[in-house]
Amino acid sequence: MTQEELFKSLIAHAKEYGFIFQSSEIYDGLSAVYDYGQLGVELKNNIKKYWWDAMVRLNENIVGLDSAIFMHPKIWEASGHVGAFNDPLIDNKDSKKRYRADVLLEDFIAKLEEKIEKDVEKGRKKFGDAFDEPQFRETNPNVLRNKKKADDVRIRMNNALNSNNLEELRQVILDCEIACPVSGSRNWTEVRQFNLMFSTQMGSVSEDASVIYLRPETAQGIFVNFLNVQKTGRMKLPFGIAQIGKAFRNEIVARQFIFRMREFEQMEMQFFVRPGEELKWFEHWKKARLRWHEAIGLGESKYRFHDHEKLAHYANAAADIEFEFPFGFKELEGIHSRTDFDLSQHQKFSGKKMQYFDPETNESYVPYVIETSIGLDRTFLAIYSSAYCEEKLENGDERVVLKLPAFLAPVKLAVLPLVKKDGLPDVARRIMDDLKIDFNCQYDEKDSIGKRYRRQDAIGTPFCITIDHQTIEDDTVTIRYRDSMQQERISAKELRGIIENKVNFRNIFSKL
Repeated sequence: MTQEELFKSLIAHAKEYGFIFQSSEIYDGLSAVYDYGQLGVELKNNIKKYWWDAMVRLNENIVGLDSAIFMHPKIWEASGHVGAFNDPLIDNKDSKKRYRADVLLEDFIAKLEEKIEKDVEKGRKKFGDAFDEPQFRETNPNVLRNKKKADDVRIRMNNALNSNNLEELRQVILDCEIACPVSGSRNWTEVRQFNLMFSTQMGSVSEDASVIYLRPETAQGIFVNFLNVQKTGRMKLPFGIAQIGKAFRNEIVARQFIFRMREFEQMEMQFFVRPGEELKWFEHWKKARLRWHEAIGLGESKYRFHDHEKLAHYANAAADIEFEFPFGFKELEGIHSRTDFDLSQHQKFSGKKMQYFDPETNESYVPYVIETSIGLDRTFLAIYSSAYCEEKLENGDERVVLKLPAFLAPVKLAVLPLVKKDGLPDVARRIMDDLKIDFNCQYDEKDSIGKRYRRQDAIGTPFCITIDHQTIEDDTVTIRYRDSMQQERISAKELRGIIENKVNFRNIFSKL
């Protein structure tokens, strides 16, 4: 099965088991907008809790905020979104399809990198244990040729984007002979800039209504509340403000399921520091955020840093944590050193001082900011796609299993009476009622025990508790472990301790 076929199976599975639905599906759906179903919302909430507790509870100098989606329109002028929040778009004249010019080039570079990895894999198979990968990458003609081509395209693209040279951006596409995926032709229009913000009106009478925007990011709500939080919380630098919330972008090229959507959720923390100390804190948060990701347990090789060659005008350092999705390494979280741009801009446009008085240096200044910004939906997709497995068992049977980390699993355990008689359901209900106070549980008595196990495997339930006739005699139950499918006979009184040890956040936080 190819990665593309696997990804399609994953999307179908997400709908079939109540994780993610197409928004407004009974009206033929709304493009690039999704609803989280009964299990999806549980997984999403668990991811939020993991981020929030790791950020706010474990750091005494970080506090939370929940700012409004609607904000004064001048905020977006100050932040630069009104004038410069654009994507470079290009149309194919034959298919009438519209694409982001930089994404076309990034996909082209990704294909060259795939060719390099295929050549490396061929070399590994050919030379076996004697294979010297670093030397192969430095000497193989095919690898060197494709690497040079990828580097050249990347440099030209970044230079064109940095200088806003749309003609050069189009020329790079033409020189690379990139064809439209739909029509197969290279009949491209000029590249144009397109603003991504959604606008609406606020006011009771349309003639007098003011134009406002749905926020394209959550960060500005933190910046405009900097002084409110600092003064009321008596916060001293360095300190951070964390927020989880919805943001909206009118993405023309929305694709890859929930990876790129028009309505999405961000988990952001803005960390305010003394000027001159920002790069030290930038490195600190790069390491801290990578530890947070790796502690989930998806595999360290799934993550890598990508340092920005193209810096935003307000930044003096920026890096992405990229994750290996089924469609390749893509951005999962950004860590940016934003200097004092945001607070200075709001000071300028509002006329209000956005300065901090430092009692240690006895001076006032505009703090610098380190930002950590992670997409909640992308994190959901990273975890879900890594957990999805189609397994062939030793007896020839097949099963689909979500090997979700136990502490994030939507349902922690299922309570299953072996049969619907002989008092077993009553005992099962008693155990269920006791455990559901602490854990999200499911009760299931329909179909054979094997089919019920498979249903729980498919939604990622780490533990199944089976109640049989012996339970009535000695109060023991069978606990089945999802990943190994091993079964163990234990006292019902041990259940809470065993499950608590596996699903609580304490073990995960100890890795941070």
